[in-house]
Amino acid sequence: MKILELYIFRRAFQMFLVTLVPVLTIIWTIQVLGRINLVTDTGQSMGSFMTLATFILPTIIPVVLPFAIVIGITQTLNAMNNDSELAVIDAAGSARSIIYRPVMILAITMAAFSFLITNFVEPAARVKAREMVAAAYADLLSSVIEEKTFRSIEDGLYVQISERHSGRVLTGIYMVDYRDPNMDLIYYAREGSIAEDGKTLTMRDGEVHRKTKEGRISIVKFVSYAFDLSSMTESTDGAPVFASDRSLSFLLKPDPTDKTFLFSPGSFRSELHRRMSDWLLPVAFALISLVVAGGARSSRRARLHPMVLALIFCFTLRWLSFYVTNLSKNNPAVTPLVYAVPIGFGLICAYMLVTNRQLAMPRFISQPLGRLSDLARRRLASVNSAQGGSQ
Repeated sequence: MKILELYIFRRAFQMFLVTLVPVLTIIWTIQVLGRINLVTDTGQSMGSFMTLATFILPTIIPVVLPFAIVIGITQTLNAMNNDSELAVIDAAGSARSIIYRPVMILAITMAAFSFLITNFVEPAARVKAREMVAAAYADLLSSVIEEKTFRSIEDGLYVQISERHSGRVLTGIYMVDYRDPNMDLIYYAREGSIAEDGKTLTMRDGEVHRKTKEGRISIVKFVSYAFDLSSMTESTDGAPVFASDRSLSFLLKPDPTDKTFLFSPGSFRSELHRRMSDWLLPVAFALISLVVAGGARSSRRARLHPMVLALIFCFTLRWLSFYVTNLSKNNPAVTPLVYAVPIGFGLICAYMLVTNRQLAMPRFISQPLGRLSDLARRRLASVNSAQGGSQ
């Protein structure tokens, strides 16, 4: 790249990182705090919790990265326009490719990075996180639950034990199960034991109280009763592995005998095309930024800030892409639109760049927004002048 192109690339990349890191940190923190129960409920160490947090990170990078691209590029070009750098480039007779090339190199590089994360790193991270949670919950009843204390294992399931003995033996078991909306279940047992794999609780010498939605109650005494803990342990062997957890090779050639695939083949089709199309968004967003802020313009003529205009178009594109992807689950005919939406936006922007057209909001939207902006500026100026006079 030429010196000027390298200068633009460096500034855009720095602004991209300045945008990506804080936003990614905030969203990552919110996602991680939502899983803090792994420590509080299962007694895991902070090291295990941070390992789980690391597995969560690849799932949010592809979502944040395209918006960091558009913010970094738009802010860079807008700052260059305010400093009259774009006007100087045009006045020097330089080709527009000097501005376009470094921006598109950055966008294509980040698109390739997003493709790798989405198709190879994210699925493996999801599976590792699921396995880690399964291992944490597998021994929950026999080792973590405190004696004579009610604990919520999952929504609608509560357990209390009187004593814990060696050999994974529990005595004085009291369990309440409200997970079925049609029936409430209450279990009492003198003693019980948990299988080595943590998937079955065998209760002995007890009774189960059943209450239906109509209010009918029945009591059944049992000598031995096996309670399934597989859903509680969240084991990847017993629980279904969803389409988002599958590898790219599996999505390209699904196993026709897989239970999850047989139950919802549309979700696997939708997930495949989502992964193959999401990497186009950074390129389309970069083209939108170039159309909005890539040309020299007067600040007096600009009625709406380029950043606002670029984000409006990018959010619209992201919403359309998300909508048609979900629509393709139940309607295979919609699948071409998954690719047509980002490619169509990109082609329109490329045509406007080639023909030297500028993207602008429709007048019925830009004019009211411009009036509101002017009114706010005049109001702020009058307040400042009044405060200065009083002083």
